[in-house]
Amino acid sequence: MVAEPVPEAGLPRPDPHTVGIYESQATRWRASRTAEHREMARSIAAARVGDGLVADLGCGPGLHLPDLSVDGTPVVALDVARAMLDLIEPGLDALAVRSDIALLPFAARSLGAVWASKSYVHVDRRHLPLALWDLHRACRVGAPAALRVFCGDQPDGPHPGDEFGTRNYTWWDEDLLTDIYEGAGFTVTDRRVVGDHAVLDVFHTLRREHTLADTVGPDMDVLLVGLNPSLPAAEAGYGFAGPSNRFWRAARASGLLTTQRDPLRALIDDGVGMTDLVKRATTRASEVNRAEFRRGADRLERLVGFLHPRMVCLVGLSGWRAARDPGARPGLQEHTLAGRPLYVMPNPSGLNTHITLEGLTGHLAEVKRLASRI
Repeated sequence: MVAEPVPEAGLPRPDPHTVGIYESQATRWRASRTAEHREMARSIAAARVGDGLVADLGCGPGLHLPDLSVDGTPVVALDVARAMLDLIEPGLDALAVRSDIALLPFAARSLGAVWASKSYVHVDRRHLPLALWDLHRACRVGAPAALRVFCGDQPDGPHPGDEFGTRNYTWWDEDLLTDIYEGAGFTVTDRRVVGDHAVLDVFHTLRREHTLADTVGPDMDVLLVGLNPSLPAAEAGYGFAGPSNRFWRAARASGLLTTQRDPLRALIDDGVGMTDLVKRATTRASEVNRAEFRRGADRLERLVGFLHPRMVCLVGLSGWRAARDPGARPGLQEHTLAGRPLYVMPNPSGLNTHITLEGLTGHLAEVKRLASRI
C-alpha cells in the first residue's frame, strides 16, 4: 500500500465525508455490486499503449481487475478508501495503491490504459480540469481512458435516495464536460450510455493526445491563453517551450510569474492559469486555420464563463484577429470575454521580431497591474 499524499493548498482534495462513507460502508457496498461492464473493460485493457501500466482509478473492491489484466501484467488498483482495497480478492494480479485520483502517484507517461468507473464523479467540478491535467500527465500518448460520469440538470451534492447516505456527486452538462476533456488534452472517441434514470449515466472513452493540458482552476487572477502548443511544448509538458520563445523570461521579469517553465506552480503560487486557443499541436501557429481559431475562441469563452478568472490575457495577437476581431490592437480590449476583462498581446515567439523582450515584459507587467485592481 502507498499512503495517500497530503495535497498542498490550491490542489484538489478528496471529499472527506464521501471518503468516510466508502471506508465505513465498504463491505456493504461490495455485497450489492457486480462487475457490470466486463467486455468494455477488456477492450480498454487490450488497447493499452505499449507496455504501459493498466490502472483502475477508484477501483473500489476491484470488481473489474480480472478483466483489466493483460499478458500477466499486474493492474494498478488505486482507491482513496483503504477499506475498499482490503476487499480486493486475494490472488488477483494487482498492485493496490491508496491515493486520491486527483493526485496520481505515477511517473509521467507511465499509464498505457485507464479504467475509472464512477470515480471522477466525486471530484469537485472546479477542480476536475486540474485532475484531468494530472491524468494527461500520467498517460502515454494515445492511451485510452474510460471514464464513467453522470450528466444531468441538478445541483452538485448528495443524490436523492442514495442508499449509502449522502455521498457528494458532480453532475455535468455534457457539452461543458466535453470542453473540459478537450482542454485537458483528450479526445472523446466513444460515448456509451449505460443508465438513464434521474441522471444520465455514461461512459466516455478518451484518447490522450500529443498536446498540452490546461492548468486551470478556481480563483485565478489571470488566465493566460497561448495560440496553440508547439510540438516541443507538447513534448516538454509546458507552453512556450521553444528555445527562442521569450515568454518565460518576460513573465519572470514582469513579476507575473515566480517560477520558470512550470505551469502547475504558476497556478498554485501565482494564481495564473494556462490554456490554449487551439489544442492541436503544430510546428508553427500559422498551420492553424481560421475555423480552428474561431472554434477555440468559443471553447475559451465557455471556459471563462465556467471558472471566472479575474482577467484573461491572450498571448498572440494574430490568433485573436483570426478568431474574433480582425482589427484588434495590443492592450486591454473594449469588449470582455464572458464578462471578464480581456487583454491581447503579441506572440513571444522568437520569430516575431516586431516585439522586443522589453516590450513583452511591459505587456505582462500591465496584465499583472490590471488584475490586481479587479
